[in-house]
Amino acid sequence: MRIHRLEISAFGPFAGTEHIDFDRLSTHGLFLLNGATGAGKTSVLDAICFALYGSVPGARQEGKRLRSDHADPAAEPRVTCEFSAQGRHFEVSRTPAWNKPSARGKNGFTEQKANTLLRERIDGEWLEKSGRNDEAGAEITALLGMDREQFTRVVMLPQGDFAAFLRSKASDRLVLLQSLFGTQRFEAVEQELGRRAAAARTEVESLNNKLELLLAQAEAETAGLGVELDGAPRRDDADQLLAWLEASAGSAAGERQAAAVESERVGAELAALLEGTAARAARQAKLAAAERRRAAAEAAVPELRKKTALLEQHRKAEVLGGQLQAVDSAEMAEERAAAAAAGAAAELRAAALTDPELAALPAAPPGSDGPAGEPLLEGSVLRSELGRLRSLRAVLEERLPDEDRLAVLIGRRAELQLTLDGLHTASRSGAATLDALRAESAELLAALAPLEELAAEVQLRTKEAAAAEELVAIVARHASAAENCARITDRHRVARDSHQDRRQRWLDLREERLANAAAELAAQLLPDQPCPVCGSAEHPAPAPAAASALAIAEAEKTAQEDAEAAEAVLSALERELGEAQQDLAVLAAQGGDTEPDVARREATLAKELSAEATRAAAELAANRARRSELDEEILAAGQARTAAASGIAQTESTISEVLGQVEGLETALAGLRAGHASLGRRLVSVRGTTALLERADAAAGSLEQARARTTDARAQLERALPDAGFESADAARSVLLPAPDAAGLEAAVRAGQDEAARLTELFAGEELALAARELAADGPVDGAVLDQLRAECASAERKAREAVLASGLAGKSVQTLGRISAEYAEHAAAGREPRDRAALWTAVAEAARGGGDNNYRMSLNSYVLAARLEQVAAAASERLIGMSDGRYTLQHTDAKAARGQKSGLGLEVVDQWTGQRRDTATLSGGESFMASLALALGLADVVQMESGGVDIETLFVDEGFGSLDEQSLEQVMDALEGLRDGGRVVGLVSHVAEMKQRITTQLQVVKGRNGSTLHISDDTPA
Repeated sequence: MRIHRLEISAFGPFAGTEHIDFDRLSTHGLFLLNGATGAGKTSVLDAICFALYGSVPGARQEGKRLRSDHADPAAEPRVTCEFSAQGRHFEVSRTPAWNKPSARGKNGFTEQKANTLLRERIDGEWLEKSGRNDEAGAEITALLGMDREQFTRVVMLPQGDFAAFLRSKASDRLVLLQSLFGTQRFEAVEQELGRRAAAARTEVESLNNKLELLLAQAEAETAGLGVELDGAPRRDDADQLLAWLEASAGSAAGERQAAAVESERVGAELAALLEGTAARAARQAKLAAAERRRAAAEAAVPELRKKTALLEQHRKAEVLGGQLQAVDSAEMAEERAAAAAAGAAAELRAAALTDPELAALPAAPPGSDGPAGEPLLEGSVLRSELGRLRSLRAVLEERLPDEDRLAVLIGRRAELQLTLDGLHTASRSGAATLDALRAESAELLAALAPLEELAAEVQLRTKEAAAAEELVAIVARHASAAENCARITDRHRVARDSHQDRRQRWLDLREERLANAAAELAAQLLPDQPCPVCGSAEHPAPAPAAASALAIAEAEKTAQEDAEAAEAVLSALERELGEAQQDLAVLAAQGGDTEPDVARREATLAKELSAEATRAAAELAANRARRSELDEEILAAGQARTAAASGIAQTESTISEVLGQVEGLETALAGLRAGHASLGRRLVSVRGTTALLERADAAAGSLEQARARTTDARAQLERALPDAGFESADAARSVLLPAPDAAGLEAAVRAGQDEAARLTELFAGEELALAARELAADGPVDGAVLDQLRAECASAERKAREAVLASGLAGKSVQTLGRISAEYAEHAAAGREPRDRAALWTAVAEAARGGGDNNYRMSLNSYVLAARLEQVAAAASERLIGMSDGRYTLQHTDAKAARGQKSGLGLEVVDQWTGQRRDTATLSGGESFMASLALALGLADVVQMESGGVDIETLFVDEGFGSLDEQSLEQVMDALEGLRDGGRVVGLVSHVAEMKQRITTQLQVVKGRNGSTLHISDDTPA
């Protein structure tokens, strides 16, 4: 990654817009970023990091503070960085969230959200890639191959973080190295091995579950046969257990099979007896039913003969049914046609009296009394008039849209007139509104000056009001403190008097006890115990004890305790009194001794003045906002007035054009209306008249056709009557039956004949003959005996089924046990290979993960990265040898870590002067800086050489050179200048004087009261 250009606006300490041409700086390979402390050297690096990742390193990540405090309030903060990576050219521009001044925003500001624009230069043109913050950040992270934390550790080392990677934990180094060298595939191999090991273990566990399930199924099958499992072998010996279960099940199945055979034999005997008895009862029942049917058939013979005769007469007349029906239908049709013709003629006569369209029809003669005599229904007259009306209807329908167009034009004229009236009204109203707005704006402008004076004192008056309120509270607290101090003083005086009295009482009792000391000692002597004064165990003449000696001692002890308690109370009250007096003095110093009425009056006055200033400020803000609104409204009102004048002229022109079109159409359509209100009305009238004539013509034609059909039907009937044996049509109709009655007679006759034939066949059968012989010989079958046989047979059949079912289930259980045994043996044999495979996969996965027999606890990913780190240490040592005058080198170590932690990514320093290896933490400040810088440069070299790695062409080193002595600085500078050979660019951030002299290409940061500025100093013309 190489940076080409950086543009900073209103960002950090830079108030204006600063341009940095990194291509110009990069031509020298090494440049210095210098300036006074606090000028903004580190802010340049912050701007690069913010442009790429949307945030800055370290503790300066609070985005809202990125905007420059020196910039104009309306200036937008922005950072634009042009860079190249992976052979592609990009430009990213970012703006942090900031508050933009606004007259209408809350508290005078409008919050502006952060935004990003990422562009790529393709074929000489900038093409937009993304405008979203998150999307652009993800794109840049993928291009650079590093996130913000990794970028600041490898490319841009901020102050204090030089040794972060050098002294990092193995886990932190692993994350950074993995992202830089792209070794995620080895981590994926670890995960894949783990998944395969887990799958193999799952397969073995599933196989074991299947074996356990088979044993449980075998036990369940045997338990279902009623076999007790108390004497069964243990489940550990599965083969013996399955053999025992199979043998026990076979024995139980044999017993159940024998019971089933016996039950089936008893059931068969009972079933045969029941079948014979039931058959005899059924034959006797059929015989009784047949005799009942024969008696009923003999009783119905006379009625059957009568129905047969009626049916024969009906069949003769039925031959003429078609001609009779045709005559009836023709007569009815003629009557309907005559009625329709008469109605049409009457309707036509009535219409001719009122409808002008029928004026050409002839009038009815005075003596006509029927449709046939109506000249109105004469065919040629009707057809002629119909043709005329149909032609007229076509003309009206063709011109009907013109009338609709006329109506639209009339409506358009009315709308235009309303629009014109509205425009005139709006013009007059707009003029009045404009005058009123201008007057209101002038009034607000005149009222601004006094409000601005009062509003300027808001902050001062608010503070004065708060101070006055606080003084009122302090006065109240002072009064309360004074009362509390007085109460404590009274309690202190009482406690002091009580303490003096109790102490005096204790001293008096003590004097009295000392005066009676001998008597007290004598009272304490015991037989055969030494005297506390002389030591003798004999007490020949003890002093006589006073009667009150012991009481005095007890009283003294009690008085002493009372005095000490009173002293403690007095001490506590003295402390409390001192604190109360101190609080009172503090409150008095704060003005608490001011008169309460005076303090309240001053607070009320200050509050009123503060409220007045606050109201003035609010009114001032409202007036200013209203003036802005009035300016916009005045501008809008003027524009509306101009638009209204233009609209009036255009509308008047359109109205004139529409009036000309209306007059032309009105003249053309007046003749076609023929007195009607509209063409539509006349068209409706013509359509109704045409329909009336069409109905009259159809009625006349239908009447002629009906009369012809009636004449033809009567002639056909007269020719067919003699052949059917009837003299007249009335005679044939008298014997003709309705279709349902004829069908009923025919069905009844056929049913009687069929019943007689079936009875003859039935009594001739062998079954009824056998029933008659059995009835004569054995008598009828008893129903109770038959029911008892059925019950016994059903019970025997049920028992047989249960026995057979139990036998079948037992046999199936035996088969199932055999299948389970075979399946168990098969699964047991097939499980050896999965178990071995699971053990192998688990061992390999554990070793790749850093567990198991992996003594170094180094994962596969760590192992690969350890090799990369070894290369990095070797590359870093090449530079560190030169910086340290050949004393130090960096070396990778895979020494086993303590307390079981993972190993493989350790670093140590080799001191060539002593030949000893030591931890990197033992380096001094200057040595640590040189080692860290060498490690960063070596890491960049190895990453750049790796296929598919991150291309690091630009490095920044921020401070740290001040920790080097003169010789070390010389060596470090020689190493940094050697980077030019590889085409890499290194930017050094420092204010060390010697570095300013050695590095002539400089990016200078100049600090000023109005913000910092940037200048490039080199031998190349700008």
